[in-house]
Amino acid sequence: MSGIWDAVIVGGGAAGLFCAGVAGQLGKRVLVLDHASVLGEKIRISGGGRCNFTNINSKPSHFLSLNPHFVKGALARYPSSEFIGLVKRYRIAHHEKHQGQLFCDHSAKDIIGMLMEECRLGAVSIRNPITVHGINRQGEAWEVATNQGIERTRSVVMATGGLPVPAIGASDYALNIAKQFDLPVTPVRPALVPLSFTSDEFTHFSDLAGLSVPVSISAGSKSLRYGRGDFQEDLLLTHKGLSGPAVLQASSYWLEGEAIEINWLGGRTSNELQMNCDALFEDPANRLKHADTILMNILPQRLAKAFAEQQSLLGRKWAEVSKKDRQALKDRLQRWSVKPAGTLGWKKAEVMLGGVDTKALDGKTMMAKSHHGLYFIGECVDVTGHLGGHNFQWAWSSGFACAQALAADPA
Repeated sequence: MSGIWDAVIVGGGAAGLFCAGVAGQLGKRVLVLDHASVLGEKIRISGGGRCNFTNINSKPSHFLSLNPHFVKGALARYPSSEFIGLVKRYRIAHHEKHQGQLFCDHSAKDIIGMLMEECRLGAVSIRNPITVHGINRQGEAWEVATNQGIERTRSVVMATGGLPVPAIGASDYALNIAKQFDLPVTPVRPALVPLSFTSDEFTHFSDLAGLSVPVSISAGSKSLRYGRGDFQEDLLLTHKGLSGPAVLQASSYWLEGEAIEINWLGGRTSNELQMNCDALFEDPANRLKHADTILMNILPQRLAKAFAEQQSLLGRKWAEVSKKDRQALKDRLQRWSVKPAGTLGWKKAEVMLGGVDTKALDGKTMMAKSHHGLYFIGECVDVTGHLGGHNFQWAWSSGFACAQALAADPA
């Protein structure tokens, strides 16, 4: 079959561009199609414009999937150390933040520029903006119909991402293509997203917007879809509810109607601090102090007052607080359970949870088991990383695995 592409990649984001560059440099004739006038917009806005492009510690345990073993092959073939090496070869200045997160020193545009140069080195053709109207199998080849004509190719790679941030053109196109070819798709919902509250449980905290507190947070259950998530991160109180890294992490495990559990002391609690907290509650020297004053030793002032008010302890001296009430306060601080009303939706979500069911894909190649030459990579697959660069790493790893498979395919 002459005069056709080796691969047409639909989607010019992180996974699509990286896969294209690798495959092109392995000798494949690659075309990238994207509807956007400017490529890599989600990369550009990520990490506050600095792009948290990977995580030094990225490993399978940092990912959610109905098949938690699916990510192992791709991550083993292309671990974060490989992408870090590429970034260093391009002399992109970067730095490490919390828990192994790597960010560009200057701009996320450095990563976009690197991906575009990798595509140039691989002689990759890129067409944008362009609209893909349909994808079909025609004999031994695939046909991709666009508003600029039909492209024939040996392989099609779906790299259109997910539904978060609709303002930059996010879509469920890859999921629709999967359904067209009878591939199962797991239910999708916003993930790494702030949570909203409407219950009376949150009334005492509604005036604390902007306050950030280190906490321990738990959501989900081992018996539920993606198991249980436990994190020690910063929580941010907002006008609409809760946000910050702790809540974003927990949101991926939370299901509507369930409660999340917060230990307001857990983010800073070593055994020694916990003992100090216990001693603080029982110290005779505190008898004449007010409850909210005592709480200020372990919590920010505004939060301490809110808890004292919630427990009807505001203005009461510690000597007036019964042992039972003191224990109830400690329990509330360490096991504060509340049911979110919902999430703030796709506009505020960083990633999509769910996607093309991994049981329909080959974990070594990312190709659909029932359709030779049809691949799915990146966010559209039912693989979702924790906060902190893991989702970008999945884009690189899945894109690399796909590119290697394209290069090895003799068809």
